[in-house]
Amino acid sequence: MKKARVLVVDDDQDLLTAVRILLRPLVNEVIIERNPENLLSILSKNAIDLVLLDMNFKSAINTGNEGLFWLGKIKEVYPHIRVIMITAYGAVDLAVRSLKLGASDFIVKPWVNEHLLNTLESTYNETKEKGKKKSVQSLREADELVGKSAVMEDLQYKIDKVAPTEANILILGENGTGKDLIARALHRRSLRSKAPYIKVDVGALTETLFESELFGYKKGAFTDAREDRAGRFEAADKGTLFLDEIGNIGLHQQAKLLSVLQNRQVTPLGSHVGIDVDIRLLSATNVPLRALADESRFRKDLIYRINTVEIQVPPLRERGDDVVLLANHFLGFYNTKYHKNIEGFERDAVAKLKSYHFPGNVRELQYSIERAIIMSEGLSIGEQDILFSPIEQVAAVEFPMEHQSFGNQSLEELERKAIQSAVDRYNGNISKAAKDLGLTRAALYRRMEKYNI
Repeated sequence: MKKARVLVVDDDQDLLTAVRILLRPLVNEVIIERNPENLLSILSKNAIDLVLLDMNFKSAINTGNEGLFWLGKIKEVYPHIRVIMITAYGAVDLAVRSLKLGASDFIVKPWVNEHLLNTLESTYNETKEKGKKKSVQSLREADELVGKSAVMEDLQYKIDKVAPTEANILILGENGTGKDLIARALHRRSLRSKAPYIKVDVGALTETLFESELFGYKKGAFTDAREDRAGRFEAADKGTLFLDEIGNIGLHQQAKLLSVLQNRQVTPLGSHVGIDVDIRLLSATNVPLRALADESRFRKDLIYRINTVEIQVPPLRERGDDVVLLANHFLGFYNTKYHKNIEGFERDAVAKLKSYHFPGNVRELQYSIERAIIMSEGLSIGEQDILFSPIEQVAAVEFPMEHQSFGNQSLEELERKAIQSAVDRYNGNISKAAKDLGLTRAALYRRMEKYNI
């Protein structure tokens, strides 16, 4: 393990000191940290191979199993990093749960030093062996891009081709098609896969937040700026930055973004000193490319910057029997999450899934299967257990099934009418309308602004 860099996170200073003394002669570097809230910052600045993470901290999280929370945070941003959990004897059940959430192993304290070293060495060697043997197929499986249809095979092939390059990529597709999953797949299959992957929903940011979130700020730059804070560009340095909903940002924001991409440098708010950044840019939008080509809405020079290669994500209605594969995938996931043991789908349920047009795409299917599993009391999912998204139900009432070709109505027009109907039905009560539509209040506000409702 002479090349290994190990991070140990525990609020027991004596334990940290003992581990550092034990490991220092055997590894490249040992970093110790008492506060788990500094964990992601440390990982963003250091190439860590292994994390030793305690299960319980005296922190503000107060979940009783803080280790699982921080394990999830690590795996969300740095899925390649191996994590070994440290647990007391009485919390072994939590440690076993951590294995299901992505931990590589766990050790029970107090431990025998030889056992700790063997666990670290075997985990480190396993990481290196897997790195050598990593195949295209194993990468695909890790990305959870479920589907065997021709359009999905074409999509997988394109991801394999462009992921190892440094090309900026624009991901296009309707809401709910899985553009975020595509972005993560591109990062995992890239040469930057061991560096940070940072996602920003830029469409939800106001102009002021846009600058502070992306470019960072210095202490005193504005009223609430009590300390220096790095922006998302800086956090993604050497890695991948994913800007979601990029089609919804204004022209002024576009100009600032273009300047950063051209100069490869950000200037935090309250500073006149630029900071060099090295990022690979991924962007996504549900706005069609022809609409982005309208210069009154989107700068053409920015399109060329973000769109070296474009990837079109197919809607679920074009993916044939993938709907059944996806339904079974979600069945397995939510069986585990809700401690259910549902065995499968009845024939009428499969027929209902295959005949539905899924205007909400994979996200609508996912929510439908989750609801069915929560509500089902049998060993299988029947036709009566499957209910589709309320927002699509409103559209279906206003536009019956015999008109599902939508005539001259676009999906955006249907969505606007569905939202207007829900807002009217609840006399402007946004909380109730959002709940009925299956949206968050923030998401509903964004759509209302988009459609001038």
